[in-house]
Order: sequence, then structure tokens, then C-alpha cells
Amino acid sequence: MASKERILLLAEDTKFQLTARVLYGNCDFYKMAERYVTLSELHVKSFGVNNFEFYSSPGRIEVCGNHTDHNNGKVLCASITVDTLGAVTALDDNSIKIASQGYPVIDVNLDNLDKVAREEGTSTALVKGVVRYLKERGYAIGGFVATTTSSVFKGAGVSSSASFELFVAEILSSIYNGGKIDAVTKAKAAQWAESYYFNKPCGLMDQSAIALGGISYIDFASSENPLIEHIDWIFNDLDIILINTGGDHSALTSHYSAIRAEMEAISSYFGKKVLREVERDVFYGSLSKLKELYSGRAILRAIHYYEENARVELCAQAVRDGDSDAFVNIINQSGDSSYKLLQNCYAPEDTTQCIPLAIELARRICGVKGVRVHGGGFAGTVIVFASSDNTEDICSKLIELYGDNNVYTVRVRNSGATGTGLKFIKE
Repeated sequence: MASKERILLLAEDTKFQLTARVLYGNCDFYKMAERYVTLSELHVKSFGVNNFEFYSSPGRIEVCGNHTDHNNGKVLCASITVDTLGAVTALDDNSIKIASQGYPVIDVNLDNLDKVAREEGTSTALVKGVVRYLKERGYAIGGFVATTTSSVFKGAGVSSSASFELFVAEILSSIYNGGKIDAVTKAKAAQWAESYYFNKPCGLMDQSAIALGGISYIDFASSENPLIEHIDWIFNDLDIILINTGGDHSALTSHYSAIRAEMEAISSYFGKKVLREVERDVFYGSLSKLKELYSGRAILRAIHYYEENARVELCAQAVRDGDSDAFVNIINQSGDSSYKLLQNCYAPEDTTQCIPLAIELARRICGVKGVRVHGGGFAGTVIVFASSDNTEDICSKLIELYGDNNVYTVRVRNSGATGTGLKFIKE
């Protein structure tokens, strides 16, 4: 059967439509079916298999809790309707092979999961790290071949690497462990792989959001075992738009480091490692003494930390209550604090000021409800919460300003990394 016929049949299939709505929201069924059929044909061509199942692992956004996690604070993050999608076939040859169009095939021998220095920074390291973490904790592992495609766009802070890590973890859970590896364990496996095999130290925020789906409330009071809560996203009146405003992150490392260093300088005054260990009232009761010893920026950043932690609690409750007005009000307050107190919307002496400009331009478009810096800041991405009735017009105006390749519309996805239930079995 020709591809176009297969695409049309799949697009009209009720089960496919239900699955697509869960994973991608109000999508174009024909375009989504074309993506699945193209991937399936590539999988058959790459590996000569007849049977496979589709797995999907989303990207993620930071919602609230800007620069709080490194001081054991609280965050809200969410999975979104872009994904690493893979056609997967289990095999008994004790290896994992993953092919993505335009990239070399990843080939991991499950008998040799040792860390190799030259593999740092590669997808091979991520696969080996996830597998080893799960194996050492008593979970079953086994071979498979996969062909993947990804709509998790790069450059907007939506965690393409974490999406890939959870894709691997979910396959192992589903095929070899009866789906019984819990979301937090999968997130920890992914975080460990990225930190120790890939050699990019990271927290647990990205991986938790992708493993759990929906909104994830995370309290990092214990960095080893954070409190993690899944909250369903029930706002049908809000769309999310990400704007890649440009800028080079490679020159900004010192600015990111300074935020953490200045917060921890304040905590050290009280003999503590991080601000989470200093009671809020004790901090505020010491402002006159702190003012004599520390820079105004350091104190302002500490104030942001305490107030942002409180906002995360309020924001989480607004999501639980389905109160979109309260939610966007808190988002705007958080963004204002990042701008004025945390001061991560542009680097000192940066006259281009991409993020402040994008915030102000977006804020003036009808239908924009909330807007703030997204993630680390200083350059890069702005997140917009928009009235769903106005999304098309808002995007059109933003595309005029930033180009079609730098404006992305997404929704929160309530399912995390998962098998889709869509299978191809040739009789």
C-alpha cells in the first residue's frame, strides 16, 4: 500500500485520533499520521523488522521557580506537546541500536556498560547511563532497536536530552519490567546518566517533568530525594508560546554561576550552605546587617529566592484549583521578580537586551495573559501564556518579529514518557 493511502487510513483511525489528542492536543491528524507512517517506513528500512510499537517522550518547560532549585528551593515544571517519537522492536541480541535520520546509529552492547571518556557528550553515553542505573538497582534490561524522530526543538530550553533519556527508560520499563518502574526512578536514571555519563551536571527538574507529565511540583529540600507531585493541567483556555529571542549562551556561564554564588554567599553569613537552610524570618530580620556586608544585587537575589518559593506554592494551588486568572497573575509576578530582583533578563552591559524587549513586545499583544523569562535567562527564551482564542493572531505578530523558526506553540501534556499503545504487527 502506498504511503499516502497508509497515512489517510491512520489519520481516520479512531484509536489514533484519541492517542494523538492525548499526546499532542488539537493537532492535524493527517500531518501527525504522516509523521508516524514516515517513521514506521524508516524503521522497517533501517532494521528489516515487521513488528514494532511507538513510544513517545515529551519535552518540558519551566513554569515557576526561576533559579531556586540550586538552593534547594521549589519549582513548577511541565511536560509539553512536543516529543521524541520512536518505533521500537524488542530483540534478544543483547544490544540496543537507535537510528535517527541524519545521525549515526547508536549501538550499545549490554555486556559492556562501563563509562568511556570519549563517549562523554554523546547519545551513546546517555543510553549506557540509563541502562546501567536501572540494572544496578535490580531491574531487568534487554535489547531493542528503535528509529526516532524528534519535534523537541533545540535552543528554547525544552530539554531534548532529557526527553531522549526518558524515551530509553520507558522502553526498558515497558518491555522488560511490565511497566513497573515508577516515574521518579526513571527520572533519577535519566538524571544520573546525564550527570555522570554524559558529563553535564544537572538537577532532577527536567527529567521529573518528562517522566511524570502534566505539571510537576518539586520541592528540593532534599536534593537526593526531592518531594515530587504530579498535578493535572486542566486549563483549556491557555496556550503556551515560546520565543527564541537569540543570544549566545556560551559567553554567559559566569553570569549563571554568579546567581548561585551570591545566594550562597548570603546563606554563608548564617553558617548555612544554601538559602533553604536559613529561615525566611531570620533572613529578613538580618537585612540591616547584610546590607553592610554584601552587594545590593546579592541581597535582591536572596529576596527573589524566598518570594519565588512562596509563589511556587501559590502557583501550584492555582493549577489544582483550575484558576487560570490566579495562575497567570502569579506567572507575571514571578517574571517581574526575575527581571528586577534576580536580574537574569540581560547581562550587564548588554545593550541588545533580547529578553526584556521580547517581554515588552509580547505583553502589548492582545490576548497575552502572562509572559516571563524562561529558564536560565540572560539570553534565549521567553515563555508566553496566551488566551487560546487569540493564539493564531499572537503567533502571527510574533513571527513577524522573530521569524517562523523562533516561535513555537505548545500545550501542557498530561502524560509523561509512555508507550502509545499504537502497534504494527505483520501477520
